[in-house]
Amino acid sequence: MSSLNKVMLIGRLGKDPEAYHFDSGRIKVSFPLATSDSYTNKEGVKVEETEWHNVVMWGKQAEIAEKYLRKGKLVFIEGRIKTRTWDDKDGNKRYTTEVEAAVFTMLSTVEGGGGGHEERNGGGTRTTPPPQSNDNPDVDDLPF
Repeated sequence: MSSLNKVMLIGRLGKDPEAYHFDSGRIKVSFPLATSDSYTNKEGVKVEETEWHNVVMWGKQAEIAEKYLRKGKLVFIEGRIKTRTWDDKDGNKRYTTEVEAAVFTMLSTVEGGGGGHEERNGGGTRTTPPPQSNDNPDVDDLPF
């Protein structure tokens, strides 16, 4: 293997997914995802840092995301970094870097029941049970 482009994130949606339905019938959703880390500085003050990631999903996975994901929900995303290039209306070259999700799992429970869904490109949908802990981001309940 000469290279690896893999990203794994656990964070909260910054807003509801925006869906784009193409004439071909294909669907794309995108949303910002916030990941946060905290530490105590030299003065003993707790400092929290938040990074924002632009996430994109396609196809059946995007349909599930559009239906179930909402602002503030905790989600696990696995995918790759992808940079798109385009020319703006003034002819300037523009760039944006996104996380193109290959797998996602909802970690927050869905109102009205339901649990997490996991979607793999090229495969079927696998349902996972909802987590047994609360959604408090300050609680580290990950098994690793």
